[in-house]
Amino acid sequence: MTMKQTANKIFTQFKQSWRHYILQSLLATLAIFATLLFLNINERPIIIASIGATTFIVFAMPKNVTAQAKNVIGGHLAGFFSGSLFSLISSSCVFDFALLCALAVGFSLFIMVSLNIEHPPAAGTALAIAVGGFSMDALIAVTSSAVILALARELLDPALRDLI
Repeated sequence: MTMKQTANKIFTQFKQSWRHYILQSLLATLAIFATLLFLNINERPIIIASIGATTFIVFAMPKNVTAQAKNVIGGHLAGFFSGSLFSLISSSCVFDFALLCALAVGFSLFIMVSLNIEHPPAAGTALAIAVGGFSMDALIAVTSSAVILALARELLDPALRDLI
């Protein structure tokens, strides 16, 4: 496909769905704003990245299996559990630290696919917790964010459609 054909395809899709693009982008903005405002998780900026990725999935691909509530919540809990487990192992060596973080991500993937709760951004949660360590504040932030976004998707489901 040439660049001109690709551009025409993008323009045609936008022309047909621009209302949904704008509405769902605004809803995503409001959802992440409310989540961040409510939770005040400024001390854990790395967690915010995985929640931002979840927001994208929930509002850009709401019909995708990874946007289902069980996947959003279960995936982030799996990531949190995995990251917490590997953060308990102390390391003073850069190689060991990198290996522990990698194991946290790999183990979170294993848990998610084994339990059929795949949610790609939750691997970021595993990494964030492996790096930052376990805390009740982080558990509350991750769980609350996942629940808020899953609830928003469920409530808004009739108005949402897959944009990609």
